[in-house]
Amino acid sequence: MMADMVGPEERLTIAAGDGSVSGAYARPAGAVATIVVAHGAGAGMDHPFLVGFTRAINEEGIATLRFNFPYMEVGRRSPDRPPVAIEAWRAASGEAARRGDTGEPIWASGKSFGGRMASMAVADGMPSAGLIFLGYPLHAPGRFDNLRDEHLYGIEGPMLFLHGTRDAFADPELLAAVIARLGDRATLVEFEGADHSFNVRGQKRDPRDVGASLAALAAAFIREHA
Repeated sequence: MMADMVGPEERLTIAAGDGSVSGAYARPAGAVATIVVAHGAGAGMDHPFLVGFTRAINEEGIATLRFNFPYMEVGRRSPDRPPVAIEAWRAASGEAARRGDTGEPIWASGKSFGGRMASMAVADGMPSAGLIFLGYPLHAPGRFDNLRDEHLYGIEGPMLFLHGTRDAFADPELLAAVIARLGDRATLVEFEGADHSFNVRGQKRDPRDVGASLAALAAAFIREHA
């Protein structure tokens, strides 16, 4: 279902903790939900992958709010510690709720680090209709003995894992075992030959197009769980 009209993004500032972070909000006519989207560890909210994803999901009738974590806002390389990242997540989710219609579902999503911090925020009590992971970092490359999964089992809402089969941050067999343990709460969609950025060897695609290619799956999952 395509939206009748997708307007321009609104740039905004979100109070978070002792400071503030940047955000970008877009709301198509007749939006049925809002999805808040966080960036990965190495690039901010305006990375072409995230821009492509959010604009494409706007066309599916879903509002979006992208935001920066505090470390990215001030130009640091090292990601924020979880308490700081979770605080930023709560602030961004609250801003999305204020801008949406009363009772509108607010979903949480993110690329890699951003998605993991979203899940930690939800496990810590942040309200969310569900989670959509754009490449979940289950472990550091080669560190199969140190999984980042324990908090996931305390989350009750629906979770969609979009995952490349060549993703060095999530061995397919280990991720499948996590999905099985989560049961009906989790859905796994694999992209054959794709890496952590959803790139496939031998295929040259613009990051905007790569991100946009995930939007229809995410939108369908949101509508399915409306």
